[in-house]
Amino acid sequence: MSFVDIRPEETSSTLVTDPDWWRGAVIYQIYPRSFQDSNGDGVGDLSGIIDRLPHVASLNVDAIWISPFFTSPMLDYGYDVSDYCDVDPMFGTMADFDRLVERAHELGIRIIIDLVLSHTSDKHPWFVESRVSRDNARANWYVWADAKPDGTPPNNWLSIFGGSAWEWDTSRMQYYLHNFLREQPDLNFHEPTVQDALLDVARFWLERGVDGFRLDTVNFYTHDKELRDNPALPEDQKQSEIAPSVNPYTWQEHKFSKSQPENIVFLEKLRVVMNEFTDITSVGEVGDDQQGLQIQAEYTQGTERLHMCYGFDFLSAPYPSGSRVAEVLNRFDALAKDSWACWAFSNHDVTRHTSRWALSEEAQKAYLALLLSLRGSACLYQGEELGLPEADVAFEDLQDPYGIQFWPKYKGRDGCRTPMVWSSNAEHGGFSSGKPWLPVSETHAAKSADAQAADAESMLNFYRRMIAYRKAQPVLGKGTFEIVAAEEEYFAIRREFGDTAMFVAFNLSDTAREVALPEGNWTIDRSAPFDVEDNGEGVQLPGWHVLFAHEGG
Repeated sequence: MSFVDIRPEETSSTLVTDPDWWRGAVIYQIYPRSFQDSNGDGVGDLSGIIDRLPHVASLNVDAIWISPFFTSPMLDYGYDVSDYCDVDPMFGTMADFDRLVERAHELGIRIIIDLVLSHTSDKHPWFVESRVSRDNARANWYVWADAKPDGTPPNNWLSIFGGSAWEWDTSRMQYYLHNFLREQPDLNFHEPTVQDALLDVARFWLERGVDGFRLDTVNFYTHDKELRDNPALPEDQKQSEIAPSVNPYTWQEHKFSKSQPENIVFLEKLRVVMNEFTDITSVGEVGDDQQGLQIQAEYTQGTERLHMCYGFDFLSAPYPSGSRVAEVLNRFDALAKDSWACWAFSNHDVTRHTSRWALSEEAQKAYLALLLSLRGSACLYQGEELGLPEADVAFEDLQDPYGIQFWPKYKGRDGCRTPMVWSSNAEHGGFSSGKPWLPVSETHAAKSADAQAADAESMLNFYRRMIAYRKAQPVLGKGTFEIVAAEEEYFAIRREFGDTAMFVAFNLSDTAREVALPEGNWTIDRSAPFDVEDNGEGVQLPGWHVLFAHEGG
C-alpha cells in the first residue's frame, strides 16, 4: 500500500553535515504502532512511516524520534525489549529500517531511535539465562536480592505501574527489581559487562546510520547498591508530574531506587561511543519529581555526557501561564545555565496538551509559537499538528497495562496513542484497511490531514508556517534568552544571536492588549505567522496572538 502526500509539491533535500544540528532542532515523535499501517494488520509499521515521510518533511522538522520497534512481547508495547538488535516482525524487517533511514535522509530528516536501556523484557535471552541460577555467566546482569528473613521484599521500593518493585523468582529463590511491569526486569548497571553490552547496542545502531538516541527513563539506570529504603514524603508533597495521584508511587522520595550518581559514568562512556560517529545527538528522558531539573543539569554538563535532556515540567497538568513558564525557565537557568534543554508539551505517555490544558485552536497556535521561541530544542508528537485532543477509549478497548491497573481514576496512555487520521473519507481514517489495534477516535475524523491540507488557516498549515519561520530565524533556535515580562496572561522575551535581536510577546488570553515595544528601533516582522498592527504609539496585540519584532531595519 502506498500513499500520495497531502502536500502537492514534492519535497526533496539532503542532509548537510553539521555537528551542532541538534541545537534548536524541531523533532517530530512517531509512535509507530499508530502512525500508518501498510499491510492491513491494524498495527502501524516501518513501511507505513516511509509512506508518510513526505507529510513529515512538509512540516519542516529536522528529525524524527521513533518509539521502539525492536523485537518485543509487546506487554508495554515495545518498551519491553527482547532483542535490541532486530526489528519486531509486526513492524517489518531490518531492510525496512534501512530503507526508512535512506528515505528520511534523502528528505533532509534525521533519525533518532528510542533506546530502552534501563530494563529488558523477561523474555530477553539475557534474563532467561540470568534467572536460571546464581552462578551462571549472566547471573549478575539484573538486580537480584534475597528476601528479608520474613520473606518480604528487600526494601520498600515501588513500581511506577503499581505495587512492589520486586518480584519473587522461584528458580533463584530471590527477588528481582522491576521499576515498571514485573515482565520488565531492571538491568544491573553496577555490572561492567552489562554496560559494555549496552554500549555495543548503541554502536550497532550508529553503524546502521541513525543520527541519535532518545534514552528512555535515563535516570533509572542505576540503583543504590545498599538497597536502602526510600523515605516517605510529607503529605503536602505527595504529588507527581510523572505518575497519577492514585498511585502510591507518589508517596515516596525516590532517593535510592533511581537517579544515582554512578549513572554519570555510564553516560560518559556512551558519549565516547557517540563521538566515534559524526553529527550524532542524544536526548535523555528524566522522570523525577524531586530533582528533575538538577538531574538534567548534571546529565548534560559539559561536552562529555548527554547533548540534552527533557523533563515533565511542560508535560504535566499545571497550566502554562506566563508566570508558570517563567518559573520553569528561571529554575532551569539557575540549575543548568550552560546546558541545553529539549521542551515538549505532548508525547506518548501523557494526556495530549490540547485536552490537558483545554486549549482553543487559537490558544494552541499561540502555545506552539511559545514552544518554538524558547531557548532549546523542541519535540512535537504525532497528531499535534492536527490539533488532536485526547481520545476517549472505553475500558473494553484499553490496551495500556498502566491504565488497566488504575482504572477508572486514571485511564492510562491509550487516549494519546490512538491512530493518526489521514483521510476523512477512508475507513479508520486512512490509517489501516484492517481493524486498528486501538479504535480511531470519531472526534478526530474531522481533523484529518487531508481535510486540513486545503485550508490555509488550518492547524496543520499553521504548524508548517510556524516551524518554517523558526528555521528561518537562527536567533529563535540558538540565541540567548531573557525574560522581559511574565504575567498570568502575558509573556515577553528577548532573544539575541550574533548581531540579531528579537523581541517576542505572547498574549495568552482572549482579550486584546496594548504592548509597548522595547526602547530602540524595533520593527514588527511581517513574515511571522501572526498579523499584528502598530498604531504608532504601541502594538494592539489581539487575543492569542504573538508579536515578533526585530531590532533595527
